[in-house]
Amino acid sequence: MKPFHYIDRPSPFAPMSGETLPVWAVSRADIERGHFDKTALAWAKASGFSAVEGSVLLAPDRHGRLAGALFGLGDEGDCHPFIAGKLARGLPKGDWHIETSPIPGATMALAFGMGAYRFETYRKPTTPGPRLVIPADADAEAIERTVAAVSLARDLVNTPANDMGPEALETAFRGLAKHYKAKVNVVAGDDLVSKGFPMIHAVGRAAHQAPRLLEMRWGKKGAPKLTLVGKGVCFDTGGLDIKTASSMLLMKKDMGGAANVMALAMMVMDAGLPVDLRVLVPAVENSISASSF
Repeated sequence: MKPFHYIDRPSPFAPMSGETLPVWAVSRADIERGHFDKTALAWAKASGFSAVEGSVLLAPDRHGRLAGALFGLGDEGDCHPFIAGKLARGLPKGDWHIETSPIPGATMALAFGMGAYRFETYRKPTTPGPRLVIPADADAEAIERTVAAVSLARDLVNTPANDMGPEALETAFRGLAKHYKAKVNVVAGDDLVSKGFPMIHAVGRAAHQAPRLLEMRWGKKGAPKLTLVGKGVCFDTGGLDIKTASSMLLMKKDMGGAANVMALAMMVMDAGLPVDLRVLVPAVENSISASSF
């Protein structure tokens, strides 16, 4: 299946069949030992490249053309496994492959994909960045699925609250369900009280957009049950116990639980796992008015 994308963006991964340039991911010890491309090694030493963690040095060939890039891992055995996230920001546009690295290729690809993330909903389209080939021995589908899921969660959380209220969260929820042919049920407004969800109603009743409980069902009945519940408070003023301004600054992320369970549900459905999946998201805005909670 094809992963769900809330915001369309170019893939950070290149096909294996095309021409690519090498990346030599090296530690300080690797520079001293010199166990990689001799031309690149000579350039690294001439340039004073010391493999500082996350550093990138572009290497030319003898004709002055770009031949590859060295990527610093810092001290041997001490670098973060997801350090390749910085590689996505340090390489120029083009297609690349990992030539040497002590970090598993699948981990490098996953980190690169997550590091390539940009939230550009409110920006003009930018020039596509570098792309990395996923190694042949890695599970490319799993890596692309994970990167898409992380991007979905980030997109939802990064969207400001004026554009990510309960209605917009429901729209994204329905879009995810439609992509995977899942069923959706929504209980909203005063129906929350009559159907046994008074606290969801209480927290969200003061807002302009009605509170609601979003439910998604997918999978096969009789399979192992998997229920995911994520907090969907799209903005939290504190209600009658109003927060200070500094405490409200990042309250758009108060629906991060909902974003995470939606991302996890996407991974479950895209992988076709044999489960009976249920996703529950109470979507509300905790606002201030005479009817605040």
